[in-house]
Amino acid sequence: MVILTSCKGTKAVSGTSIKKLKADKIISNHYSNDFNFSTLNAKVKVRYNDGKQSFSPNVTIRLEKDKKIWVSAKLLGITLAKALITPEKVSYYEKVNNTYFEGDFKLLSDWLGTDLDYEKVQQLLLGQALFDLKNEKYTSSIENQKYRLQPKKELELFERLFILNPDNFKMSSQQLRQPLENRNLLINYKSYQKAGNQDFPKEIHIMATEGIAKTIIEIEYRSVDYNAKVSFPFKIPSGYEEVTIE
Repeated sequence: MVILTSCKGTKAVSGTSIKKLKADKIISNHYSNDFNFSTLNAKVKVRYNDGKQSFSPNVTIRLEKDKKIWVSAKLLGITLAKALITPEKVSYYEKVNNTYFEGDFKLLSDWLGTDLDYEKVQQLLLGQALFDLKNEKYTSSIENQKYRLQPKKELELFERLFILNPDNFKMSSQQLRQPLENRNLLINYKSYQKAGNQDFPKEIHIMATEGIAKTIIEIEYRSVDYNAKVSFPFKIPSGYEEVTIE
């Protein structure tokens, strides 16, 4: 699972203060407010529930921008699992069943019910759009005091919707649907906080559904430090059994 010390929630915006903007301007503002960093070290509380099992580990997430994402999950101070994600592959091992995985992004894609790659995972964690909004034309409107973006032309068999906060132009919600597959991914950014003078997610709520199956992942950033020196120790223990994905 992909799975600030000074916290500050998103400011409320009154209904009359939102200025109507063209889609291009909203998108430009979104990328102008992209979180600027080279490395990131965050302490996170994660809650996972897929209807069959649930757990709530403490997680450390480290990033080197555009290069690697390192995740370490602990419960009661004991390391349960580690993962290392690069643009080329996903690797992880877990100590409960002594298993490991090394391969492409199909594993993560199956967990969240949509095709993922390194950039999408990184953008999800930072409160940015999963897709490059500059590559397409969008219509804009105001919905519930927030900006709504919808593609003028949808991808085949795929529907997308983006809701942005008017005060920081970060994602408030993004939804990806595959109607024929009866699959839906909803990512809600419930609040933001300040990391230095930049806006960074505080709480992320992810819900992935396929048919009647539902997976919920809640991410709460407890602390965020950026541009500090970080390490990415990762070695699969000997004797672990490899997990294969059909």
